[in-house]
Amino acid sequence: MNEFDVAVIGAGPVGVICALALARRGHSVLLVEAEQSVNRSPRAATTHPATLEMLADLDLVTDVIGSGVVARYFQFWDRASGRMIAQFDHQILSNDTRYPFVVQCEQHKIANFGLTRLQAMPKVSIAMQTRLSGFSDDGERVTLELVSGSETRRRVAASYLVGCDGGRSFVRKGVGIAFDGFTHPERFVVLTTPFDFEAEKGFCYRNYFSDPDEWANLFKVAGDDGHGLWRVVFPTRIDETDEQALSDAAVQHRLQKFFPLDRPYEVVHRNIYSVHQRVAASFRKGRVMLAGDSAHVNNPIGGLGMNFGIHDAVSLASSIDAVLQGKTEVDTEVDLDAYDRLRRPLNVEFVQTQTIQNKKRLEEKDSAVREKNFADLAAMAADPIRHRAFLMRTSLLESVRTGPDKTSR
Repeated sequence: MNEFDVAVIGAGPVGVICALALARRGHSVLLVEAEQSVNRSPRAATTHPATLEMLADLDLVTDVIGSGVVARYFQFWDRASGRMIAQFDHQILSNDTRYPFVVQCEQHKIANFGLTRLQAMPKVSIAMQTRLSGFSDDGERVTLELVSGSETRRRVAASYLVGCDGGRSFVRKGVGIAFDGFTHPERFVVLTTPFDFEAEKGFCYRNYFSDPDEWANLFKVAGDDGHGLWRVVFPTRIDETDEQALSDAAVQHRLQKFFPLDRPYEVVHRNIYSVHQRVAASFRKGRVMLAGDSAHVNNPIGGLGMNFGIHDAVSLASSIDAVLQGKTEVDTEVDLDAYDRLRRPLNVEFVQTQTIQNKKRLEEKDSAVREKNFADLAAMAADPIRHRAFLMRTSLLESVRTGPDKTSR
């Protein structure tokens, strides 16, 4: 039976970064992915300054910047009146980070960049089209039951198992960790079009539109050819079926209502998904750890989910490395529990709180509250101190500068 230092389940960006961070420290790693290749469907794309710093440490940042769209600004709009309420400029963070900007780089690109690095590393084994069918933790190691695409079954062992297998995580369910939180009653529709909203409408690369009827988010990604695609996100109506929301008539109606054209929009991709705000009751049980969506999910407004998941991966790799290398001066159990004690409160404070607030701000229906929100945003953008503080938080730089002592209060 093959044995590894760490087995990582899921080859999305979080799993790949976790595997890469461990492999670069000299550990043997097994990366398991149920699909034949990395999922290319439109998902997360925003890569914040704090994450770019971590990708630089893993020698990935040049690839990510070169394959994405650099977004220095983002804007808040009142869609009902057409007013731009506030513009925030990441350049104000130039004394805080080497990367005072956001990069819009699709998550499958980040995962594939990492996979390319992993494939060249001698102590890494990558098992694509392979699913985890069961596992057991005997306190000394974790034994995994794997099934390949040809239904070939095999057993492997690892000192530690890391679940990066998404919101429906088999790993999380396998160790019986609760996934507390709620599901939003509406779903989110994502429409992708090559229409150039910058050239034609004057929008920047990241835009948030408040509207009491139907809010929207608009942002640009590079696309496969680098020429650029624009993603527009809308909420569905509560009584709207998936088929209705994705129909040609509904897609064109939504786009034309917000951004009128004298012709139909070309839509190259459409997707709909349920939106959750949930956090695992613990990010660790025994020799099994959780990272990314397997540990926490949130609405995508603000682009925090993937970023925080990558931060999980880097933090967890450091903790596991300390134990495997015998660097820790305290009990192993206590040292690994520190990952949970740090990462879970940070997620609640910086991701759950912020994304829920972001959604409420966009969908607010009370006109007086909306105007107050707009005034607050405008005043924040006009005040350099508050402007910087806001971006430190929304870019997750504040969260990575936060020590364990703060979150343990």
